[in-house]
Amino acid sequence: MKALILAGGSGTRLYPVTVVINKHFLPIYNKPMIYYPLSLVMLLGIRDVLFVVNPEDLDSFRRLLGDGASLGMNIGYRVQNSPRGLADGLRLAEEFAGDDHICMMLGDNIFFGHELVNIMKEAKQDIEENGGAYVFGYYVNDPGRFGIVEFDSDGKVVSLEEKPEEPKSNYAITGMYFFDSNAIEIAKNIEPSWRGEFEITSVNEEYLKMGSLRVKLLGRGFAWFDTGTHHSFLEASSFIETIENKTGLMIGCIEEIAYRNGWIDKKALLLAAERLDKTDYGVYLRKVAEGEIF
Repeated sequence: MKALILAGGSGTRLYPVTVVINKHFLPIYNKPMIYYPLSLVMLLGIRDVLFVVNPEDLDSFRRLLGDGASLGMNIGYRVQNSPRGLADGLRLAEEFAGDDHICMMLGDNIFFGHELVNIMKEAKQDIEENGGAYVFGYYVNDPGRFGIVEFDSDGKVVSLEEKPEEPKSNYAITGMYFFDSNAIEIAKNIEPSWRGEFEITSVNEEYLKMGSLRVKLLGRGFAWFDTGTHHSFLEASSFIETIENKTGLMIGCIEEIAYRNGWIDKKALLLAAERLDKTDYGVYLRKVAEGEIF
């Protein structure tokens, strides 16, 4: 399985901050926003990642992450010249994906929970063995504001609704998806919506028609933030700060994950720490390298 992270868009909900900087570079507490979805695909053991980015941001992404070699990964980029919908990211990933399955993440969504990675691994394994697609549902009090997923007792999706007046469930569809190798071809054959965009809902509806769309639920004990607004941006930063200060462990530390995955060695981790030596982040990496943090 390969990973696709969508990091384009104009970030209009965060104006005026994002007039001059891509929102995915903004700090969620002490790390760029984009570190968080990247860290999740790394925790899944996925080393091949494609970022879909705006043309004006390509050089900045390359300065931040390069080709992934410093993390023991293979990172590539595709330019999206204009916002054309989430499913357009799948269309742009055709050459990258090949015949592989895809984990697709939205670059501005942040997830946290003790069993989160295990739930994601279960979905990944199911896709690899049985095909189909997965969405992830998060319980919300105001389902009328979201895309909502209705499902049966076996976790099979019954219906998808966009901001329904009478919601059939309280589970919002989050910005994390798992697709089998058919997703690219499906995305290539859907029609643009009334907005002129290729909607991810259209892709999911095709899987629903085939009876192969399933859902994993993120209920109690999980946190999900769509950090595209000022309120949720601040909320996510405060959440990360609280967890890290209470535990002494970092969330979304990509160098630590690469090291613990065995993708880089102690020397490479210490080199990363040296580059950030005057920061708490660099001190943390050094502690990880010296075995002071387990």
